[in-house]
Amino acid sequence: MHNFVFHNPTKILFGQGTVEAIGPETRAWGRRALLVYGRSSLKRHGLYQRILASLQAAGLEVAEHGDVRANPVLTHARQGIDKARAWQAEVIVAAGGGSVIDTAKAIAAGVSVEHDVWKFFTGKKSLKAALPVTTVLTLAGSGSEMNSGMVLTNEGTGEKFGFGHRLLHPKTSILDPQATCTVPPDQTAFGAIDAISHLLEFYLTAADPDTPVQDRLMEGLIENSMVACDRCLRDPLDYHGRANLMWTTCLALNGLTAAGLGRVGFPMHLIEHSLSALYDVPHGAGMAVVVLGWLRAQQTVLAQRIAGLGRRLFGLDEPDPQLVAARTIARFAQWLASVNAPLTLGDLGIPAADIPRIADNTRGLARVWRLADSTPERVAAILRHCLARPDADNGNLPGEWRHYP
Repeated sequence: MHNFVFHNPTKILFGQGTVEAIGPETRAWGRRALLVYGRSSLKRHGLYQRILASLQAAGLEVAEHGDVRANPVLTHARQGIDKARAWQAEVIVAAGGGSVIDTAKAIAAGVSVEHDVWKFFTGKKSLKAALPVTTVLTLAGSGSEMNSGMVLTNEGTGEKFGFGHRLLHPKTSILDPQATCTVPPDQTAFGAIDAISHLLEFYLTAADPDTPVQDRLMEGLIENSMVACDRCLRDPLDYHGRANLMWTTCLALNGLTAAGLGRVGFPMHLIEHSLSALYDVPHGAGMAVVVLGWLRAQQTVLAQRIAGLGRRLFGLDEPDPQLVAARTIARFAQWLASVNAPLTLGDLGIPAADIPRIADNTRGLARVWRLADSTPERVAAILRHCLARPDADNGNLPGEWRHYP
């Protein structure tokens, strides 16, 4: 296990009835708040009124910045920065999923600087100050409620980049599983897939091969993501299913799972960021396709590692690691199919002819993330593994395949 520093300053309030705590938790950081939220669901399901009432009861003055998209964009974050400056906001409140929280973080980072916030994402500027952020999570998946990262799409350049800094940890995050009970089935599944993809990035790219504590933790979280997702899809009002999924997705990317692993990479997210930047597909949908293709591409090189995962998750006990790795990937594909996730680029409505364009789009982020091995040629090879449907010999794959968008 490598040396590491684990410091996560985010305060979590978890459980039923915690939404109303957002007012006093936010008031501890300021009096003038900018409330950031999405397009319609927050108001449609009554959470907007509860959050606003709590903020006002705590003595906060509130301005609003709604209409955050599922794949948040730079222009909208810039508009939020302008609003926060004009309002002289002292604290940012995010009510939504990862897209809303990431937009709130971008606003918090951009308010106090004269340069454009995008320069943080490209590595041209370093972050030295940010407004405090509090959150009410309404969609389990990204983990942004308890980590220091944010992701935005620059519509002008067609690039989707991620950036992280310790100053972007939310101060307090409210995690009430009841706030996620109205999340539709596809978004529920995509959130679970997103968390699994975070864990697989660490599990399969870690520099240190001797990390049994982290391995068992990640294997358990992957399994629980799948089990909790299945529970939520069977019964959207299953409180404990929603609670397990919410806490699992939070733990998947709060810094704990990567502690001690040494250098890790995000080659799968690198590719998906180009998919959602160019085609605006839901992030979890894109990750389903990319993870499956990446596993196929790495099956021979990482056979022992993939096989170890399959033995833990699926009870596969054949001695040949190549065979176990292949069956592990097949079992994972079957689960993705069972939750009606896309499996191929075609399921996303992306033609094979676009592979060179997608691969070329990854250049900028590969440079910023220092993923020297993820050349456009290698990315294209992985994307070609995202074209074929799973082998019929691996079992029947249920579900009707949707196209995104």
